[in-house]
Amino acid sequence: MAKYLGPVCRLCRREGEKLFLKGERCFTAKCAFERRSFAPGQHGKSSGRSKSVTGRESDFARQLRAKQRARRVYGTMERQFRRYYETASQRRGLTGLNLLQILESRLDNVIFRMGFASSRAQARLLVTHGHFMVNGRRTDVPSMLLEHGDVIQVRDGSRDTTFFKELADVAEKRTFPAWLGRDLKNLTGSVLRLPERSEIDGSLNEQLIVEFYSR
Repeated sequence: MAKYLGPVCRLCRREGEKLFLKGERCFTAKCAFERRSFAPGQHGKSSGRSKSVTGRESDFARQLRAKQRARRVYGTMERQFRRYYETASQRRGLTGLNLLQILESRLDNVIFRMGFASSRAQARLLVTHGHFMVNGRRTDVPSMLLEHGDVIQVRDGSRDTTFFKELADVAEKRTFPAWLGRDLKNLTGSVLRLPERSEIDGSLNEQLIVEFYSR
């Protein structure tokens, strides 16, 4: 399984805004974006985004940045993201909304949304180490797509670890969306329905992503 192994703060700097890829660290003064908010690279301080000869940011640049931002927020690689788009385009309804709902339905994202991990990267690590079960079966696939009625729970063998013993107290401080259910006492959660657009990151521009792949 391919994955990005470079510094994630570099991705935030490239997008010109915090993507909160490191969880709690992003809210502290240790966040690299706070110290170096300019784009990475040799010409980061002086170079802007791709612009046309008129000085206006080109349509392609805006579409590319929208796609890259969504891909980095959810931690997917390019080929996988394109497959999600192709799946979304084959479903009924708005392709852009379908794409975001697919991304939100990933197991690692659901665990993050429920507050069982401080970031999607941490959620992916917990899943690959086999700490979670879906519908009673152990899984180590972070990209697994969940559906209405699926139940997620911490594996019995993992509940005695320090992380999961303290998880209930930590997760209680974190809010979770209405399309998910959560039981902190039993460390379980469930998918109640698909998320609505208002319940998904408003800074993501799905229309520009659709335009990028429709070129």
